[in-house]
Amino acid sequence: MISVKGYAAQSATTVLTPFSFQRRELGPRDILIEIDYCGICHSDIHQVRNEWGGSIYPMVPGHEIVGVVTKVGSEVAQFKVTDKAGVGCFVDSCRTCFSCQQNEEQYCEGHLVTSYNNVEKDGKTPTYGGYSSSIVVDENYCLKISSKMSLAEIAPLLCAGVTTYSPLRHWKLEKGQRLGVVGLGGLGHMAVKFGVAMGAEVTVLSHSPNKENDAKNLGAHHFVATNKTDFSKLLSNHFDLILNTVSASHDLNTYLQTIKKDGTMVILGVPPESTQLAAFPLILKRRRLAGSLIGGIKETQEMLDYCAEKNIGSDIEVIPAKEINTAYERAVIGDVRYRFVVDCKTF
Repeated sequence: MISVKGYAAQSATTVLTPFSFQRRELGPRDILIEIDYCGICHSDIHQVRNEWGGSIYPMVPGHEIVGVVTKVGSEVAQFKVTDKAGVGCFVDSCRTCFSCQQNEEQYCEGHLVTSYNNVEKDGKTPTYGGYSSSIVVDENYCLKISSKMSLAEIAPLLCAGVTTYSPLRHWKLEKGQRLGVVGLGGLGHMAVKFGVAMGAEVTVLSHSPNKENDAKNLGAHHFVATNKTDFSKLLSNHFDLILNTVSASHDLNTYLQTIKKDGTMVILGVPPESTQLAAFPLILKRRRLAGSLIGGIKETQEMLDYCAEKNIGSDIEVIPAKEINTAYERAVIGDVRYRFVVDCKTF
């Protein structure tokens, strides 16, 4: 077994504290990654605090993992020692269902093994995430990282990046189309960067007027403060596509009215409460309301390669491990531009 240091939550009501545990020895197709950085996703906070239910303790969060390969199994073909590698939101899947066969493992109909707060396919071994010093993962569930970019800036791409890239590709955002981005946080700022890179006319819709300069600096063409204007009338039938990244409760119906005929709003954020949906905003213009979840390994690699080509990284604040709990509190109130990244060399 491999000894590892990390930070863990022991219950839904305790802060994260230092935690030592064991990783498995490498199998033939496994690689050992010494973790340099791990992003803090808001879903980490939800699961640590059991806000979605089903949390397993002790919990070592973290699914935006980047580092250096330090050891490889005897049959590994895609990685070698000293390569940079990443691990996202899952570390295994059933591999045989329709979704897995379509390179969309994130929708696995069998057993999707998430990077933490889950168990391996044996049904009993817990998975521990990237708030740790190293991780062992099957090479087929790891990503190749370009040496062109900062590892710290790449880390959030493993979740926030692919979560926004995937729907833009799936709904075929085209140059010149109008993209709305609801919310300017960890997901929203990546949606803006991708939308601009793909040639769309990007508008940020935010309830925080003080984010206007940030939105423009990220490349957004327009900014609308949703708490200061009747934006549904101002932008009636305006957008081809909206990515809704907000995790707080809000009225989806007003945003639907800003979409063109046959346009789509994709839900990426997970509000704590259900929202009542009216029929008319959908019916009158044949609009669509859809959802999207991260991306498969193939698409995530495509996204990373695209980011390397376009020099797209996340806007981050790097913190030592001892500041994780403070970062959680700051993230909850939106006091980060735009993603915390833990320096895992400080464990």
